[in-house]
Amino acid sequence: MMKKHMRPIASLVGLFLLLVGSGAQAQTLLAAVPTDSSEGGLRLLYYQDAGLTVIGNVKGVPVELKENQLRAVLRGERQRWSDGSKVIIALMKTNTNVGLDTGKKIFNMTAHELNKYWLALVFQGKADAPNFFNTETELESFVAQTQGAIGVLSQLSGAAKTVLVDGKRSL
Repeated sequence: MMKKHMRPIASLVGLFLLLVGSGAQAQTLLAAVPTDSSEGGLRLLYYQDAGLTVIGNVKGVPVELKENQLRAVLRGERQRWSDGSKVIIALMKTNTNVGLDTGKKIFNMTAHELNKYWLALVFQGKADAPNFFNTETELESFVAQTQGAIGVLSQLSGAAKTVLVDGKRSL
């Protein structure tokens, strides 16, 4: 019974620490939650008009998403992929350029609004907090190793499979 409540509490505490400025501790708490990943792998989604690349683990994340589906996933409105695996969101911290762009272009929110949005969702128990990262390399590595993980980058450094958003692949 205790373990069932540990993940939401760790997510909430981690998100709180991130929002109040202790980002390194928050990232450790959020990333320390065990994940079930036997094989790593990335799948690329291209988010047109935003200059952002959305990546996903090859297990769970579909080959193609519509823009409204992508937004629902990244807003925590969709908790599971069609294969039943849990959606794990990975984002850059909102004090980074990619984090600011993600907030503005995908969530249509400022950094402060995005932080408040996630804090409210987690506090209400409606969603698990995203895993926030300082560098795109850390985010990319996390997504590659975590089944069902999806994240947003400005560019990808490693090899990945391409997934289309609204049938488009252009940046």
